[in-house]
Amino acid sequence: MRKLLFLILIFSGFTLSAQIYHTQIFSPDIKTLQIGLVGVKLGLPIMEMNSSDIMQVSFDEMSHGAHSYSYKLIHCNADWTQSSLNTSEYLNGFTTENITDFAQSINTTFLYTHYTFQIPNNDMTFKVSGNFVAVIFEDNKVDNPIAQACFSVVEPHLSIDATVRGNTDTELSGSLQQLDFEVALKGYPVRDVASEIKVVVRQNNRTDNEVTDIQPTYYSGSDLKYVNNKALIFDGGYEYHRFDFSSVYAAGEGIEDVKFNAPHYDIILKNDKIQTSKTYSSEMDVNGKFIINLQNAKVDDNVEADYMYVHFNLPTKQVFFDGQLYLGGEFNYNLMNDAVRMKYDIKTESYVNTVLLKQGGYNYQYWFVPKGETKAGTGRVDGNYWQTGNEYTIYIYDRPWGEQYDKLIGVKVIESGTM
Repeated sequence: MRKLLFLILIFSGFTLSAQIYHTQIFSPDIKTLQIGLVGVKLGLPIMEMNSSDIMQVSFDEMSHGAHSYSYKLIHCNADWTQSSLNTSEYLNGFTTENITDFAQSINTTFLYTHYTFQIPNNDMTFKVSGNFVAVIFEDNKVDNPIAQACFSVVEPHLSIDATVRGNTDTELSGSLQQLDFEVALKGYPVRDVASEIKVVVRQNNRTDNEVTDIQPTYYSGSDLKYVNNKALIFDGGYEYHRFDFSSVYAAGEGIEDVKFNAPHYDIILKNDKIQTSKTYSSEMDVNGKFIINLQNAKVDDNVEADYMYVHFNLPTKQVFFDGQLYLGGEFNYNLMNDAVRMKYDIKTESYVNTVLLKQGGYNYQYWFVPKGETKAGTGRVDGNYWQTGNEYTIYIYDRPWGEQYDKLIGVKVIESGTM
């Protein structure tokens, strides 16, 4: 009896800790995983069902060797755990596909091969909306992925009107931003809002501070209102730092020096500063995104742009013993791991890190995570300001009674700014 109870507890533990999917790389030989709509630069990985939208996934393998890569699509719930649908219930056509579109790098100090695939295609189309993850693997080793890329498919049934303001219930025009929004159902049937509708809100596509499990403050039968909800108060943060090393012949924006240390290049960024007491000033950024670019490329940026070691440096005599400092941004898929953890150098009295990146333009922030927490903030280095321009994305999911999956029935992207 005790053995049976033990097995039940183990099984329950596995159930409770179901895998949550994120866009990320698992193999050290894979770099610059990107996912987005064809023809749309700096957009979110969201496509409309039964439209002309095409989602493209690309990545580099750091050699000119021969590799056999494939991918499969997994359907996910609103919380990015795998749904209970069978493959035949969410896909038409094949369940896995080989990646046959690739090209080797040209005249680069680092050798790499650039791989690309697109969804949907002639062999694979969607039956349902929701969240999907493309799991990429080599030599048919499905259970040993090298990378995975997450995206969403929306079937729009409703409209969303949203605003962002600096005045909140907790302060007036200080460091916070309040997101309010209203959902017009436009005749879409909802029997029980509390059990059917799921809302997810992200700031700059981050998951560490995303908001879920919120209920409307008002429901009229045709409209849902999420107004003055304290769960939708976000730190304003500050604009992202940025740098551009599209050329090695001149130091671009944010760059102090470019050095060729055979056989590779080093990019020395300008020193950043801890400046939490500064006043807000408007600066252009792309809310953490990056773009691959090579000035005067002859054929294709994707195979001519080189990889270079980028050196980040934050001088400070203060060591943060109460938590960890990370580089935040889409270049690391907004994940906080050792690859982007800033290390304190006693000799130079600076937080430093070096990351191998592909030529282009990048945004980044300094994210501080207190001990015992998982939510990051910019307050320790750059402060928080209600005027900051941030990108908020509202996802509305519906799981009607008796259904097995979360439909994505509405998406809204809104840019905050000086209000």
